[in-house]
Amino acid sequence: MRKRKLYNEVKRHVAEKEYTVITGARQTGKTTLLMQLQEDLLSENKNVRYISLEDPDILSGLNDHPENIFNYLTLNGKDKTYLLLDEIQYLDNPSNFLKFLFDKYASRLKIVATGSSAFYIDRKFKDSLAGRKRLFTLYTLDFDEFLEFKTESTSLTEELIEIRKNEKYQSLKRRELSILFSEYLTFGGYPAVVLSNTPEKKKLLLKDLVHSYLQKDILESRVRDEKNFYSLLILLASQAGNILNMNELSNTLGISVTAVENYIYILQKSFHVHLIRPFHTNIRKELTKMPKVYFNDIGFRNTILNSYQSIETRLDKGALIENYAFIRLRQKVGQEYLKFWRTTGGNEIDFIINVPGKSKKEAIEIKFNSTSFNKKKYKKFLEIYPEFTLNVRALVAKNNATDILAL
Repeated sequence: MRKRKLYNEVKRHVAEKEYTVITGARQTGKTTLLMQLQEDLLSENKNVRYISLEDPDILSGLNDHPENIFNYLTLNGKDKTYLLLDEIQYLDNPSNFLKFLFDKYASRLKIVATGSSAFYIDRKFKDSLAGRKRLFTLYTLDFDEFLEFKTESTSLTEELIEIRKNEKYQSLKRRELSILFSEYLTFGGYPAVVLSNTPEKKKLLLKDLVHSYLQKDILESRVRDEKNFYSLLILLASQAGNILNMNELSNTLGISVTAVENYIYILQKSFHVHLIRPFHTNIRKELTKMPKVYFNDIGFRNTILNSYQSIETRLDKGALIENYAFIRLRQKVGQEYLKFWRTTGGNEIDFIINVPGKSKKEAIEIKFNSTSFNKKKYKKFLEIYPEFTLNVRALVAKNNATDILAL
């Protein structure tokens, strides 16, 4: 069974005293990861118990008191017991549950828990649990993982690594990679979708997955106006990579700015969208200026727009490539270090990477075709911030541009 990149990191953390909490969008593979962890721990002769809180009887008992968990597992002397707890957000007070068990049983009980929605992890985790837990986020497949899931091999992933190591590397598998990259840009990285055999099955599965789980997000977050929520989501999908103007969205939909901000908050906390802030040396200005929006899964975005054409024929090909770059850079450097730069005159650089403690500072412009790149437009940025290098990445890369796959 294929394992996600995050698996090894989670497995290493199982040895730590802190409890392990895995969050992420629905259907990203959190339950599968728990099952794989159970299998590995059992092979090491560990005392392991898997429990799903989708079982109403178990849920009711644990809501009554955390120690009711011992109706379903036993602590064996000094040996540690591993409890794999699926869907912890269903508890009335998951924070109190974990805090109580950690403070009383941490030396003998290790909990690895999953939660489908950060919105509920945030709202219900009333205690910070500082020093008692570590959070991991499982997103849909990145392109590296996509290649391994599609081919059941690491050969293309290894080829991709070579391309990233040496931008002048001429890959003999470039055509194969391009075909699969086009598929990834169309259908995204939900594991079940990636493993579906035909485009028709992928579309049907994506539509069912997106709409059924959006319904759960709407229900659980108590959204009152479902129609406006969906309308906003469509607007965001059509504006991926663009500046997010709350007032304009409010006027377009005929709802308050507060409602717009609340809907976007829910979409963020359900792992559907992410906002990045403008780069500015003045932190106050950075926080008050308008952000840009990206989707955490490209297939999710395309389904909202009901658009599944190949990248070459799409009118939004530039936005699609830019959204891919966000996903890749989120994986590469961490989303907290991604910013963008924009002047009042409209000149913009898609991504600014400035990781504290690292000397390399990079500005990256993303294009579908690099012939549309004009370096003179970015002269002002390079004059103000000479410590940054400016690179252009493109799907159709010519002159001084580099292949988007080398990102």
